[in-house]
Amino acid sequence: MFVIVNRSMLASPSRRRLGKHLAHVSKDLALSSKTTVHGAFNSGLSAAGFHTGSKMDRKSVTVNNMNPNIKKMEYAVRGPLVIRAAEIERELKKGEKKPFSEVIRANIGDCHAMGQKPLTFIRQVLTLCTYPALMKDDRFPDDVKKRAQDILNGCGGNSVGAYSDSAGVDIIKQHVAQYIERRDGFPANPLDIILSTGASEAVKSVLSMLNYTNNGKPSGVMIPIPQYPLYSATLAEYGMHQISYYLDEDNAWALSIDELQRSLNEAKKSCDPRALVVINPGNPTGSVLTRENIVKIIKFAHEENLFLLADEVYQDNVYAPGMQFHSFKKVLMEMGEPYKNMELASFMSASKGYMGECGLRGGYTEIINLDPDVKKMLLKCVSARLCSSILGQATMDCVVNPPQKGEPSYDLFIKEKTAVLQSLKERALMVEKTFNNMKGMKCNSVAGAMYAFPRLTLPENAIKKAKSVGQAPDFFYAMQLLENTGICVVPGSGFGQLPNTYHFRTTILPQPEKLTVMLNKLEEYHNKFLEEYK
Repeated sequence: MFVIVNRSMLASPSRRRLGKHLAHVSKDLALSSKTTVHGAFNSGLSAAGFHTGSKMDRKSVTVNNMNPNIKKMEYAVRGPLVIRAAEIERELKKGEKKPFSEVIRANIGDCHAMGQKPLTFIRQVLTLCTYPALMKDDRFPDDVKKRAQDILNGCGGNSVGAYSDSAGVDIIKQHVAQYIERRDGFPANPLDIILSTGASEAVKSVLSMLNYTNNGKPSGVMIPIPQYPLYSATLAEYGMHQISYYLDEDNAWALSIDELQRSLNEAKKSCDPRALVVINPGNPTGSVLTRENIVKIIKFAHEENLFLLADEVYQDNVYAPGMQFHSFKKVLMEMGEPYKNMELASFMSASKGYMGECGLRGGYTEIINLDPDVKKMLLKCVSARLCSSILGQATMDCVVNPPQKGEPSYDLFIKEKTAVLQSLKERALMVEKTFNNMKGMKCNSVAGAMYAFPRLTLPENAIKKAKSVGQAPDFFYAMQLLENTGICVVPGSGFGQLPNTYHFRTTILPQPEKLTVMLNKLEEYHNKFLEEYK
């Protein structure tokens, strides 16, 4: 309970008077049929979740009376291993001796933190947006100046320091729609675009819209297992039901319609299924869905009247020969009636791809075929957050409106973009080959995205040891890896996996020289681990 205390109460000569006042307040509010805050300065009521202690250390919010959904949330990519990694970094700075000299954070897809250089074009546009006085500087190409000026013209007071419309700067939304049209070959409406603080905020907004209890059953959302923990964490936070469907590891992490049907039928007992989430290219799996697979998924969603959420933030990251990215919107439109009328939200981000601008937090969602009245409600919800970062929106504009052939920035932009994607392709193959050459490890092709998700065959003694210390076996493996090598990865248990299987996720983002060192250390550790617990 929070109590507002006015100045006259604070000026009271005796805390006892305030305590009596609080008791009366709690009684009047009828806080509970069993408890009040009577004697507020003399005791705490543990049954109500209050801290039982002295007068001065009582807390109105404790782990017993806080939102239980928050306690259920887990977010493995920033979980206990990452916390320990930060502690180890501090220990190294203090001079503590370790069998390694640095922590390699392979736990999260943070490109620039792993040494990727920002693209010149993006940073030049952002520079002029934040300091327009440099528009007169000859070091900036004319196309950069034009991009920056167009963005500024769309901002209040011609400044990125002004709020934009809740759904984003109009000119940037227009550029996003044009980008989608070029990509898919079908019209896109700027009014269907919502610019967001990374793709994550847009995902949460759409899931919030779907959160409705029907006849006592919570909304259910189908998510892939393994999955990016944003989805499981958000569903837990919102009190929604997670419907887990397993990806087929033995078939390059394909999405089986039979498995979708199995998980949906089982879930109907305890929830009202509303939506289907698909991550393509896959995180953490590194898979890329074929067009045939996407067609089957769309037909399934139509048959079951499910809202489609297509997480497509890695659409530029496709490496495997013969593989290509197919957007859900394009396939849906190509399928024609009745599928082209389905509700779909697709998500894109400036954090991944070749850009890697994670910290600038730029993203968008395109939502098509939404009921007009529902769309108004969604925009109302978005408006409560004012607007996403204007610099994030400007970054997104650079992604969807890059230099074109013949413009002064084009050659350098293509050179830098190509170099990033080519290097990622080489690193994806390096990681895949290394893992598949290791005993007790198997890794599917890293066809796309920025991660490998190898499967571990752990010795029975290691599994027993992990369970004896209350840890999941792959968590135990990953923690020992961190303590012995400084390499921070995320155990598969943090993403979900088939029972009695064990994995870990690592990024392919360390630059080639550091990645070679990392893989050598990991292989050495892995062999010692197998030997110790054989």
